[in-house]
Amino acid sequence: MASISASTNVSPWRTVLSLPVVVASLGYFVDVYDLLLFNIVRVPSLKDLGLSEAEISLIGAKIYNWQQAGLLIGGFFWGIWGDKMGRRSVLFGSILTYSLANIVCGFTNDVALYSLLRFVAGLGLAGELGAGITLIAEILPKELRGYGASVVASVGLAGAIAAFFAVKLTDWRMAYFIGGGMGLVLLALRVNVLESFLFEKSIGKAKTVHWWTIFTKRERLIRYLRCMGIALPTYLVIGIYATFGNEFAKALGVPGDIQAGTCVLYTYIGVVTGDFFSGLLSQWLQSRRKAILLMLLMTLAGVLVLLYGGINSATTLYICYGWLGFSIGYIAMFLTTTAEQFGTNLRATVTTSVANNVRATVLLTLPVFQFLKPDWGVLQAGAAVGAVCFLLALLSLWKMEETYGKELDYEEE
Repeated sequence: MASISASTNVSPWRTVLSLPVVVASLGYFVDVYDLLLFNIVRVPSLKDLGLSEAEISLIGAKIYNWQQAGLLIGGFFWGIWGDKMGRRSVLFGSILTYSLANIVCGFTNDVALYSLLRFVAGLGLAGELGAGITLIAEILPKELRGYGASVVASVGLAGAIAAFFAVKLTDWRMAYFIGGGMGLVLLALRVNVLESFLFEKSIGKAKTVHWWTIFTKRERLIRYLRCMGIALPTYLVIGIYATFGNEFAKALGVPGDIQAGTCVLYTYIGVVTGDFFSGLLSQWLQSRRKAILLMLLMTLAGVLVLLYGGINSATTLYICYGWLGFSIGYIAMFLTTTAEQFGTNLRATVTTSVANNVRATVLLTLPVFQFLKPDWGVLQAGAAVGAVCFLLALLSLWKMEETYGKELDYEEE
């Protein structure tokens, strides 16, 4: 399959809304739905399995860590697979893995099996976004890649909103069945998605570059770390500021019963619109770096308002979380930038692993936040972790190569 033409006779949006982009968008929708589902159903599902409140907290955290371990391992597994066997094969294998795992989750009555299934689900979920973004970056014309990222992200992140309402309108078992069922339906739609032309072109002549050289070759490692660094504020907002929104509200003295889940919901509503906006912004500016810088500065402004803006009502707090979600809405954009930073023979490995490594940074930032909180308080602990994340993000962006309009038909040496 050759890359999609940007012919003047074809509307740019018709080119962008091609089958691979639509299927990747729907795949990310199911990915986000399933990724967040355990967080939403953790308490009701474990309570239904007979655990006490103390056990729910302890065992729930362990099950979540199993899922995160699956994401970390799967990020490299599917990335390496994608560079060896093709991007399309990852789209099939990953969605089949996590769809079946989620369906079985709906039947489970055993905590040990539940943990194993969340690990398998995480393993499968790890391949979805990175493979989809890699495929789209390689098939769309270079001047339209930002639009493709916008579509994938805005459709995909709506999966978070769908997950909240699926649980609210049904029960935790049915929510798992819905997620797994959507994945299997999407699997059938992917039959007609062809392989990336750039990958097919590289078969048989690709230079042998082992994946571990990402970490052993200094220049390559720096590129890799920069790709992770620019995204640190995204999961800082999601994993700490939004997830512990009830604690921040209490520290601010906001009256009423502020639920963390509601803070996360408003954040993701913002992310959906922000991710669409960031792709358009990068096209208008004709720069990935400038678009990401503006989104970073908007995020920083939102964090300062949250921590020091004197928020004193639930309405203002939720508006702030909506703003934070909008401003971190460059998730697909930073992954598109990541795909553009590396050659065809390492592109899937890097993009897929970076996507999951950034998600897993919460495993580092959250313990630091929890460690500082007793002595510093919620607001100052949040500020300290945020300061480090924003500093690293801005330093990473400072020396990063501009990749807007970059030709991707090359390989790493």
